[in-house]
Amino acid sequence: MLLSQLASLLDLPYSGEDVEICAAAGLEDAAEGQLSFLANRKYTAKVHATRASAVIIPQDLGDLSISHIRSPNPYLTFALALEALYPLKPREVGIHPTAVLPPSATLGTDPFIGANSVIGEGCRLGDRVTIHANCTLYPGVRLGDDCVLHSNVSIREDCVLGKRVILQNGACIGSDGFGYARLEKGGWHKLRQTGRVIIEDDVEIGANATVDRATIGETLIRRGSKIDNLVQIGHACTVGEDSLLCAQVGLAGSSHVGRQVILAGQVGVAGHLEIGDGAQATAQTGIPGSVPAGQVVSGYPAVENREWLRQVAELKRLPGLRALVQELRERLSKLETRS
Repeated sequence: MLLSQLASLLDLPYSGEDVEICAAAGLEDAAEGQLSFLANRKYTAKVHATRASAVIIPQDLGDLSISHIRSPNPYLTFALALEALYPLKPREVGIHPTAVLPPSATLGTDPFIGANSVIGEGCRLGDRVTIHANCTLYPGVRLGDDCVLHSNVSIREDCVLGKRVILQNGACIGSDGFGYARLEKGGWHKLRQTGRVIIEDDVEIGANATVDRATIGETLIRRGSKIDNLVQIGHACTVGEDSLLCAQVGLAGSSHVGRQVILAGQVGVAGHLEIGDGAQATAQTGIPGSVPAGQVVSGYPAVENREWLRQVAELKRLPGLRALVQELRERLSKLETRS
């Protein structure tokens, strides 16, 4: 594909030679015939050193000798360019002979159900649903149009997925919540988990992530949220629209995450609290209490990010302060001995 053709597809201008583009790569790894991009300006020097044939750059970046496309959002433009350079294969249609499909299940148009997948009694599948090999849908599951379930996905009874939901390999939706009542003589009595999980449109859930069903009521993942690999969402939690939960985030039961929240990797959220709209938590933050809307928090226990950065800077001074205190103690001891 010529750079001019790609730029036309992206509806953006290009400058320089109209080179042939056949693939994409990072700035350091790119070679002739490949496209790269610059989203973070601290890597600008790498643009001048790259062997890529063309790059996508911010609109206001200075002149370049290399062919380029200027964009108001280089990362998004690169994502769209990848779709043009690496088009998806046409989806398969049909039901594998080893799939289990009871008469009570309802299928929309053009389904694909892969080998050894099991569809439970009374399940309802929308149009163009894709279910890869070894998936299990318990009775009463509902899937909206254009859902994609990759291999080894499990969806428990009565859970509901909206349209265009993507579940990556091994995701488990609607497993029992973690609820036990202590017995008087020791041990634990399991609480029956009678609720369900509802996942709204355009949600993607990563590999081996788990979303527990509610003890009573619903666990709810709202429209457009993206949930990374190995995330644990406890019973009766709510995740608001367009939120991002990165790898190994854990939400304890009845946590409520607002709209457009970002929880970076390994963030832990205690139960029965609120994370306000637009809040962010940096990696490995432990959140024991509610977070106001728009606040950025870090550390454990979580504090406002700038305060956490100050505390970390002060921690680096502790060895020197300890030595100074020891020196002052020795001086004071000598003075007391003389007196």
